[in-house]
Amino acid sequence: MTTFEKLSINTATIKKASLAQALEHTAAAGLSHIGLWRDKVAEVGLDTAVEMVKASGLTVSSLCRGGFLTAADAPGQATALADNKAAILEAGALGAAEIIMVVGGLPDFSVSPGAVDGGGAATALAGGKGKDLVLARQRVADRLGELVPFALDHGVRLALEPLHPMYAADRAVLSTLGQALDLAAPHPAAAVGVVVDTFHLWWDPYLREQIARAGEQGRIASYQVCDFNLPIAADALLSRGFMGDGVIDFAQISQWVADAGYDGVVEVEIFNEDIWALPYASVVESVKARYAELVAPHLR
Repeated sequence: MTTFEKLSINTATIKKASLAQALEHTAAAGLSHIGLWRDKVAEVGLDTAVEMVKASGLTVSSLCRGGFLTAADAPGQATALADNKAAILEAGALGAAEIIMVVGGLPDFSVSPGAVDGGGAATALAGGKGKDLVLARQRVADRLGELVPFALDHGVRLALEPLHPMYAADRAVLSTLGQALDLAAPHPAAAVGVVVDTFHLWWDPYLREQIARAGEQGRIASYQVCDFNLPIAADALLSRGFMGDGVIDFAQISQWVADAGYDGVVEVEIFNEDIWALPYASVVESVKARYAELVAPHLR
């Protein structure tokens, strides 16, 4: 096995690249995997995107994103279900076995399902009627239960991604891996998994135990890596960095993931304006170098 056999470049890391450019630079770097965001697919259309991916020789490690399941009203819930079913179909067509689920924030403050991170602002509704966090999480559980049969029918796993608590209001009412596993528990592991993202989870004092729990249940659907930079950017979404530039101990977390039995693809997903401004090939080569030094030695 080569050092980079498991490495995947998520298109968010080279956000300004077109789908064609992202595929070209990832393949030219000798990698086998790419993680796609739905906006890149939408730019060319699903059928064209499928053909482009096939021609590139790359496999799609995940499709981002589904989720945003916290709407309080029936029309909003119906819209969310329709969007998630469309995302599942897209993932299946692209050959992605996992769709990343960012479950949504409080209803009055949640980013819209179609928004793309890195510039999309939350829009608050008047009245402040959607601040019940417990109820928002229950809505996620309810909508997830409605989506699971559809996901199983199409061979796509819903990968719940807990986000750092600073995003609880607008992006994800799931903040810990333990919460995500509790939400997944009623469903088969083939239908609902979890994402271990270093940026979002590095701080959790129970992370080792919850990664082990996820491994025992066969629910680790994706391992995503990037660093947590300080000082936090004015737009907190953009505080991610190359591995080694921030505070995260990648050796420790990667070892926990390996000990849990995960031997799948590792995606690098970075939101950072300075990195987005760099030449795409330079970014990919920097990712490879940091991955080889800080992550790969600790995997299975």
